[in-house]
Amino acid sequence: MRNVNIKKLYFKDTSFADLMNKRVFNILLIASAYDSFTLEEDGRVDEQIFNEYVSLNLRYPPRITLVHTEEEAFRLLQSRSFELIISMPSGEHSDTFELAKRIKDQFPQIPITVLTPFSRGVTRRLAHEDLSAIDYVFSWLENADLLLAIIKLMEDKMNAEADVKSVGVQVILVVEDSVRFYSSILPLLYKLVFKQSRSFMTEALNEHERMLRMRGRPKILLARNYEEAWELYQRYKHHLQGVITDVSFNRSGVKNKFAGVALCEDIRLEDPYVPIIMQSSDEENAEYAERFGAVFLNKNAKVFQRDLQETVINNFGFGDFVFINPLTGEEVARVTKLKDLQELIFTIPDDSLLYHVLRNHISRWLYSRAMFPLAEFLRRITIEPGDTLGDVRKIIFDAIVDYRRIKNKGIVAVFERGRFDEYSNFARIGEGSMGGKGRGLAFLDAMVKRNIEESEFGTSVVAVPRTVVLCTDVFSEFMERNNLYSIALQDEPDEVILNHFLNAKMAQNIVADLYAFLGSIAGPIAIRSSSLLEDSHYQPFAGIYTTYMVPNVKASKTNTLLAVCEAIKAVYASVYYKSSKAYMKATRNVIDEEKMAIVLQEVCGSAYGTHFYPSFSGVARSLNYYPIGHETSEEGIANVALGLGKYIVDGGTSLRFSPAHPKSCLQANNVEIALKETQTHFYAFDLSQEHFTPQVDDGFNLLKLTLKDAEKDNSLPWLASTFNPQAQALYDSMFEEGRRVITFANILKHDTFPLASILQKVLQTGQREMGRPVEIEFAVELDRKNKAGTFYLLQIRPIVDSMEMLEEDLEEIPDGETIINCTNALGHGITHDVCDIIYVKPESFNAANNRKMVDEIEVINHQLLSEERGCVLVGPGRWGTNDPCLGIPVKWPHISSARLIVEAGLTNYRIDPSQGTHFFQNLTSFGVGYFTVNPYIKEGYLDFAYLDAQPALYETENIRHVRFEQPFVIKIDGRKSRGVVLKSGKN
Repeated sequence: MRNVNIKKLYFKDTSFADLMNKRVFNILLIASAYDSFTLEEDGRVDEQIFNEYVSLNLRYPPRITLVHTEEEAFRLLQSRSFELIISMPSGEHSDTFELAKRIKDQFPQIPITVLTPFSRGVTRRLAHEDLSAIDYVFSWLENADLLLAIIKLMEDKMNAEADVKSVGVQVILVVEDSVRFYSSILPLLYKLVFKQSRSFMTEALNEHERMLRMRGRPKILLARNYEEAWELYQRYKHHLQGVITDVSFNRSGVKNKFAGVALCEDIRLEDPYVPIIMQSSDEENAEYAERFGAVFLNKNAKVFQRDLQETVINNFGFGDFVFINPLTGEEVARVTKLKDLQELIFTIPDDSLLYHVLRNHISRWLYSRAMFPLAEFLRRITIEPGDTLGDVRKIIFDAIVDYRRIKNKGIVAVFERGRFDEYSNFARIGEGSMGGKGRGLAFLDAMVKRNIEESEFGTSVVAVPRTVVLCTDVFSEFMERNNLYSIALQDEPDEVILNHFLNAKMAQNIVADLYAFLGSIAGPIAIRSSSLLEDSHYQPFAGIYTTYMVPNVKASKTNTLLAVCEAIKAVYASVYYKSSKAYMKATRNVIDEEKMAIVLQEVCGSAYGTHFYPSFSGVARSLNYYPIGHETSEEGIANVALGLGKYIVDGGTSLRFSPAHPKSCLQANNVEIALKETQTHFYAFDLSQEHFTPQVDDGFNLLKLTLKDAEKDNSLPWLASTFNPQAQALYDSMFEEGRRVITFANILKHDTFPLASILQKVLQTGQREMGRPVEIEFAVELDRKNKAGTFYLLQIRPIVDSMEMLEEDLEEIPDGETIINCTNALGHGITHDVCDIIYVKPESFNAANNRKMVDEIEVINHQLLSEERGCVLVGPGRWGTNDPCLGIPVKWPHISSARLIVEAGLTNYRIDPSQGTHFFQNLTSFGVGYFTVNPYIKEGYLDFAYLDAQPALYETENIRHVRFEQPFVIKIDGRKSRGVVLKSGKN
């Protein structure tokens, strides 16, 4: 077999939107009052044209402009644009053909057709007229479908060459010189083609794609003599759906009774299998049809049109694909859609499969359904000595799978239970909004399809996990059906609200859809919130609502379904938890206007016994607020860690690097820092908990494991280095003896997986297409055996950056005019309206009190929110970490009044800046500044003496709150990482 290596195959999806670019928008009709009345009223032409264009999703149906005289015609042609002229000769217009010459002389680009009543007199007259200025003559048979066929014939002629060259659109060649006859069969053929195009709409994944696909219907081209037919055949012979030909027509300028026979003979010399329909009034010509393997139809048969319709359907690949026994002609299998062919290909009898493959029947059927890339590939299959039909089946199966995967990329499909399978990618249930995360994932899927070639990163792949989104209308229906607003909007404890939601019932049709979805998912499922406000373009919410991971119990799909339903209801409940309501108040949003969509997503990763996790996860931003060394802020920054991404989100110690400088990772290049400041734990999903009962804490079924657990799982190669204590050195591989250190050295230094290149591409593309700096979350599953991996994009959201620019140089402001002077500042802009500073007293600080301080800070925060005041929050270590040893473990609602947060190192307490993505995201989304200062080692300036001298509005053993009478000014220059808090009265 030649040219059938599926591993080297890359199908590009067809751009249907680029087809049929040339249209007939305006038609000039030259006709008598009576003839025009017949067309416009009796024939309902306008109505039919309008309906047909709507069905094709075209915006502008042709407009017919009627004139009765030559003078009117020329006046309009001089002032307006027309794509087609139709002239109807009558007593008033006996000089139709002379008029056509005069029009053609001045407007040669406009096709002219003559529409004439059928009669012997007209036929004789046409035989003696000069038709050089006429493109086509048609016989008016009181059938308005003819006008529609004329328009489409003109459009097909205008678009055939470009559309065939562009994507391989197919052509039906009609060879007929009888005006009466082709005026009769062309409307029939167009009806068949439109019916076929409506049938292949079912292969589309959503309504928009459904309409666009119809533009890929076969073109119909008309030839009226041998030379014209042969020229069209030679031009389109590789894209012929079939040929319909008369037997007697002109050749070399004279009538030839066997011109059609000669044409069939010449075609068969080049293509033994292209379908040919030979039609003739002479029954004796049937023997020629049999000689050339063509189907013969008698023009004089009373049921000719029905016979023609059935013959076209059966031979041109229209309708279902029927596999037959080649000896008996009996049906052995029937295929309605592509998925059916994929499922049946290994069960088709050998003799039937061989018969259809050798005759290109399968590819012809695919062509007729506008599956051009797949059809083109399968058409090239050649069976040679030594090949087996098993090989053929495998090639066809793999090609269908590959094509479906490409076709599904970048499309938000309407979920259909019988269609969604392991080769589907993204679908929606419901008609409402997909929410912020859902919308972001759909954007990512489309972005990848548009911008990243399949083989751009070698054997490694960039993708979005298989996803189904429950839209917001499902949430609204659930809330109203169960009368939940009455309890949800009350100030009840979170556990009470959760129990009410868990006791509610979901609609049966949604449950049925979820059951079908589970049939295509093998591993655990993430149930993620996707509210209207979450990750919105201007005010992103992050980490406010819950996300659950649900086990996929292979032994019981029903148990998995129940768990998924419970998790969905728990995510719905989280909209009304105490922290969510506080967040809404802080952001001045109305909670009963919030609506929740749900993202159901296949969890990236592998099972290691009872542990499930990806090779590693990460967060990357296109703006680097902490550039070091050769890094610049525009090159972006990434943080990666072994296991589930929750570890980074919660502020765990991850590996920080710039994708533009992957080998210059401070944590990996400095042994002392690597031993102290790299990952020692990671999160995994606990597969041993098969029974799922949601709790308010959505991380209840996650495990916090050590690197020794990962080493037992054999998941550390490529990620870990080994520390040799004797040599006091790090080695970029795993030796039997020594401490494991997560440095990602094999990936960042030795490029065993193209992580840096992928991140650069995704960040640059995301920022360009979103029109602002972005943050992404991702996970990677490595395939060490094949030296490859899959980079899964999990989320994208904008980094909302203040647009206020600073013209002054903050470095020139002396420390004496500032309360805080920072050389490592995050954020951008100027704040004029803050009077309050809350700070942890350095002289009494004890890390053992960090949890206690959360409650004290929350009390002050609640009071500030009620007074609509902002504050500056100053304390040691990482704000928002889950580890109290590293800082004060606040959640965002505890400190939501803060306009500036300061991590202030003390003499013996210096922790690296916080990198938790949700915490970081909320800072940027609300324009909150972030300073890192340590005056004890001369990294910035912080005047605690000045603060201590102010009277305290509130004070505890650990915390002090001071308020100034006049607002102080906060200035941050994010591009230079400089920031100051000026003393009250300074500006």
